[in-house]
Amino acid sequence: MSQVDQHVVHLHDGALAEVGAIIDRNSASRLFFVVDESAYGASGAAVILDPYFRNCRVTRFADFELNPKVHDVERGIEQFHAADPDLVIALGGGTAIDLGKLIGTLACQDASAHDIIIGNSAIQRSGPPLIAIPTTAGTGSEATHFAVAYFENVKYSVAHTALLPDYAIVDSTLTRSLPASITAATGLDAFCQAVESIWAVGATDDSVDHASESARLAWKSLVAATRNPTADVRQDMCRAAHLAGQAINISKTTASHALSYSITSKYGIPHGIAVAVTLSPMLAYNAQVSDLDCADPRGPEHVRRRIGIILELLGVTSVAAACDRIENLISATGCPNSLSRLGLTTDAQMRRLVNQVDAHRLSNNPRYTTSESLFALLTGKCAQGERGL
Repeated sequence: MSQVDQHVVHLHDGALAEVGAIIDRNSASRLFFVVDESAYGASGAAVILDPYFRNCRVTRFADFELNPKVHDVERGIEQFHAADPDLVIALGGGTAIDLGKLIGTLACQDASAHDIIIGNSAIQRSGPPLIAIPTTAGTGSEATHFAVAYFENVKYSVAHTALLPDYAIVDSTLTRSLPASITAATGLDAFCQAVESIWAVGATDDSVDHASESARLAWKSLVAATRNPTADVRQDMCRAAHLAGQAINISKTTASHALSYSITSKYGIPHGIAVAVTLSPMLAYNAQVSDLDCADPRGPEHVRRRIGIILELLGVTSVAAACDRIENLISATGCPNSLSRLGLTTDAQMRRLVNQVDAHRLSNNPRYTTSESLFALLTGKCAQGERGL
């Protein structure tokens, strides 16, 4: 167990059993349970948690879409007010945990959830304590102070310290029933978060330490987790995902994540795959940083040193070799490793993706981008020395 600024983390096999003690410690009798019902049963969590719930009034919020939607947040808030809970529990993948964060916190604000999510109003106070229980090894949402929601196919990110869960329960036994496809997509998300965090403008020495260990673990264990999972590699991937969450909680993500949201919302591509297909081209692009286009105030040499950390983690000495290794990793998990392999090939599709990019995350990329440079990346029409998709 570790504790930092009231954020308590239980990261070990069997950690789910801590929930009963947390309920008791908070004298909680009214629980608001945001739950992916299929994950609840398949993961084995129900067997552990149901006995802890017997003496509590539990309101379940389970009827929600994949990738958090504003209308689901608003419906959840209505149920939250009717329940008047003293503890929120969120169990599932990133969608369930982000909904738990948003519902529990935004229900306690004066402004509407819609206005806060789209950025017209701000969070003023915390909600009741939140226990976040991931059943996938990917988003690291249990370790971050932000959450995402989509409104009219546009992705918004809400950031506030009140959104950081009070308790994170990271128990790899909950991931053992995951199919290979979900293990791969969520694991790629963790790996990409780690790599992006290393080169991010917002990176610090602490975040780079977290991200480097995350990338190392994911590089070692992700393919095994998808092909021949053992308890050890599941544990490694859970730790990798949590460390990546800790890293981006400091640094935030960059261009690959910025591009991914429209790939997911417009074409239904799982988030982790949507991020992964742009990671190697962004590595090649960022490695070409110069004095003229460096977005990091520490300068291009600093950025190149951070790129060097990534190359060292991948066991290579050139950017081209690192790109090959990333693309081979994606393929080895059984996932498409390019936009063309996802069926996205036309200039019109690429323009649409560029036009919907998350500008805030682009500002965190160490090399400035333009609409034309992003279009060149997506279409494979990069300048000499840079690689496309």
